[in-house]
Amino acid sequence: MENVQKMKILALIPSVVCIAAEAIDLPATRPADRLKEEWWRTRHEARVAEARARNHDLIFIGDSITQGWETKAKSVWETYYGHRHAFNLGFSGDRTEHVLWRLDHGEIEGQTPKLVVIMLGTNNTGHRKDPPEHTAEGIRLILERLRNRMPEAKVLLLAVFPREERPDGELRRLNDRLNELLQSLADGQRVVFLDINRELLQPDGTLSRDIMPDLLHPNEQGYRIWARAMEPTLARLFGDTPVPTP
Repeated sequence: MENVQKMKILALIPSVVCIAAEAIDLPATRPADRLKEEWWRTRHEARVAEARARNHDLIFIGDSITQGWETKAKSVWETYYGHRHAFNLGFSGDRTEHVLWRLDHGEIEGQTPKLVVIMLGTNNTGHRKDPPEHTAEGIRLILERLRNRMPEAKVLLLAVFPREERPDGELRRLNDRLNELLQSLADGQRVVFLDINRELLQPDGTLSRDIMPDLLHPNEQGYRIWARAMEPTLARLFGDTPVPTP
């Protein structure tokens, strides 16, 4: 009962991000696995093995939007990230609690990357319609783990991509509020926040199916827009020369 009362109070204070998550025991902050799903378990085991096998200079962490680099945009990934020894830790359907579990169970063990890119949260706001404050707290805990385990790495924290066609859609507004909170988690030095969402939207703020056919996941064109828009910041943080626009 006490936890329920605390969560009700939290909902009335939207500016709160750091909220003593363990005490409140939010789903978004409680590490959880999906080991009963065979594909997820297999992918996790493969990523742990790859982490043990070699170091990676660039790590992407996220959900299906990040995993999609391996299928819809393989050529784009190779152009921009192949030479940077990139490692894809995107898992379809994952929420913040699943990423927390994966980070605690070997996927970054021994890794000393130059840069980590995070795109995460839309499954919290979408699947469960978590309050943005709860999702942001989950991501804060992820950033905390990365700081503790790879203190030399920089983090590029991306604004969660828009979803739904119109700017006034419920899930779009949840992500917009989440992005406001994510920006507050960045210090501009070790953790840098980047919002490229305008590049994905029409001038009137609508989301085109030409970029995201299901109004959530980018197609190859969408991934190319993502890579181009992110490249100047990514290259600066990574410490190399930007890839020329193809």
